[in-house]
Amino acid sequence: MKRLVVLLLLLVQYNLFSQDDLFNERPPMFPDCENASIESQQKCFNENVFQLLFNKFKVPQNVLDDNYKGEVVILFEVDTTGQFKIIYVDAMYNELKDEAERVFSEFPKIKPGIYNGNPTFKQYSITLKIPLEDKVVETQDLRQENEISKIERQAKLEYDEVNASIKSFSNKSYSSQLNIPFTHTDYSRFDRSMNLVGTNSHTASKPFVYNDVSKYYDFKAETEALKKETSSWVGRKLWNEHLVQVEANDFWFTVDPILDLEGGKDTNADFSTTYNNTRGLLVQGGLGKHFNFYTTVYESQGRFAQYVNDYAESLKAFGPDPAIVPGRGIGKRFRTDSYDYPVAEAYLSYAPAKFINIQFGHGKNFIGDGYRSLFLSDVASPHPFLKLNTSFWKIKYTNTWMWLKDVRPDATVDKAFLTKYMASHYLSWNVSKRLNIGLFESVLWTNSNNRGFDVNYLNPVIFYRAIEFETGQGAGNALLGASAKYKWNDNVNLYSQFILDEFSLTDVTAGQKSWKNKFGYQLGVKYFNAFKVNNLMLQFEYNRVRPYTYSHNTIVLNYGHNNQSMAHLWGANFSEAILIGRYHYKRWFGNAKLVLGVRGLDYNDGTDNFSYGGDIYRDYNDRPFDTGITVGQGNKTDTFYANLQAGYLINPASNLKIFTDITFRNFNPELETASAFKSNTVWFNIGLRTDLFNWYFDF
Repeated sequence: MKRLVVLLLLLVQYNLFSQDDLFNERPPMFPDCENASIESQQKCFNENVFQLLFNKFKVPQNVLDDNYKGEVVILFEVDTTGQFKIIYVDAMYNELKDEAERVFSEFPKIKPGIYNGNPTFKQYSITLKIPLEDKVVETQDLRQENEISKIERQAKLEYDEVNASIKSFSNKSYSSQLNIPFTHTDYSRFDRSMNLVGTNSHTASKPFVYNDVSKYYDFKAETEALKKETSSWVGRKLWNEHLVQVEANDFWFTVDPILDLEGGKDTNADFSTTYNNTRGLLVQGGLGKHFNFYTTVYESQGRFAQYVNDYAESLKAFGPDPAIVPGRGIGKRFRTDSYDYPVAEAYLSYAPAKFINIQFGHGKNFIGDGYRSLFLSDVASPHPFLKLNTSFWKIKYTNTWMWLKDVRPDATVDKAFLTKYMASHYLSWNVSKRLNIGLFESVLWTNSNNRGFDVNYLNPVIFYRAIEFETGQGAGNALLGASAKYKWNDNVNLYSQFILDEFSLTDVTAGQKSWKNKFGYQLGVKYFNAFKVNNLMLQFEYNRVRPYTYSHNTIVLNYGHNNQSMAHLWGANFSEAILIGRYHYKRWFGNAKLVLGVRGLDYNDGTDNFSYGGDIYRDYNDRPFDTGITVGQGNKTDTFYANLQAGYLINPASNLKIFTDITFRNFNPELETASAFKSNTVWFNIGLRTDLFNWYFDF
């Protein structure tokens, strides 16, 4: 009996020993490791993984050219079927990451790891030296299944899994809900593509969203055509890529520096040079397919041509700050003759459905097909806005609500600028393959009688004129407008605008030229690929606005913000002809602009303080007469402006450009006054600029 017990114990012990491989943790098994001892199986696995890597891994040529020395850290997994999978690769070059992905995709399928007699997945990390070194490298086992729970394992791997979602940057901005930064120069690159006969595009409401333009213009193909072949990281960031660009399955973002470094000379100024010194940061990105964000922060100091400085100081707001830099914002004194003007712009863009885009931010908008707009322009300072774009069938409907400021000393309350509100509707309808018609209306109102932001104007489909009558005719200032565009052919577009502030049919039929007839119009033509020269665009535009248009007897209700017009740069009481040429070839570009105009200014000389209708910040009741009102009345002033610019696009991703230009300006009033005096300007300029917005110096 004793011998039987001893025999049974020996059998149990032998059985337990023989079943060790079923109950103990074993690594994944390559075929040549199956006969290895238990103690050496992990070492065998390590050697096989490294030799496969060493034999298959090809160091990319640009890495070799840079004489790069470093490491590639690879986190990988062998799943329960024995399949190798890359989780995350940490390397200096994207090409190294791609090569690691390629090599592991060619790894053979092996026996999976074993734990408690069952197949299990195992995670490891391995470090590969660059240049490649043929030596034994140990993998690090990241799975300790007998020590931690499944939840704990997942928590410990969370950071690595987030990193594992990062992939090669494909520039999702081109199909995003982000705005294409609005500059006339850059928009001319795809203007023709959007205006071909038969396209169902809508081109008046700007800035455009990438997703809308990408239907007609291949951003990726154009960017690839401009790409410079370079192998170094510095070369890629300088010529082709964003400084920081990160992309995963459900998000992406980019970071770029902003520069506007300029130096020049105004021959008509007492100071020796002009300059602009802007540094900033641009961050943009997307979360999912329908939500995008964009923000820019600028810190700037500048001294411009004398006529620009004079104009900036004429816009001075209440308080100690001496100027408002046109189109940018309030400028503090910097040194003795320069301005410090910080600016920030940002917005959120969301598309809850295919036909709707909602934006909320701080920036500027533009409505029109021309260089100028008589409806809504981008010449004033940035301001808060809420915009709703709805597109369906042959219609695009744009609702914009804006928060503006009246910064005059008379309008301040407890040393705070007065807030006023503006709402606008613009309906664009493609009547046919060639004809587009637009209808526009807007209204401004203030916080009088504690009115605040009037919810009546939140209605996106109501007529503002009716609301104005309902709330009191003196409570707001409403304007109406209409536009038309006709595609003569693929290369010729005709466009127009008509703005109506006030109208008296009786006075028109009586031929009295009444002051009540406050309106303006625009006529223009664009000629693409002019004279069969590819990428040459010629544009002619004529604008004429009668006196007192955009003004109001309650000055705060005028069509302005920060002492600047929300429509045409010149305000009212002017006629203007513009000729523009734009050309680009690969990364090179050139622009030419000629402006001829007649303006009617006020005298303001102590003996004649009437408003002649050009300054929208004057009460129209200060007019000298009621009839016989003509464009150019008052201190008639002839304006000549010409600008030639040539440049080179350094980086298409950030829109960094180097340029030089020369400006000629002649300003010739009939009578010189303290605010209007004759000047002849020749302004040379050279600069390096991240081109994100329009500068308007043609006033």
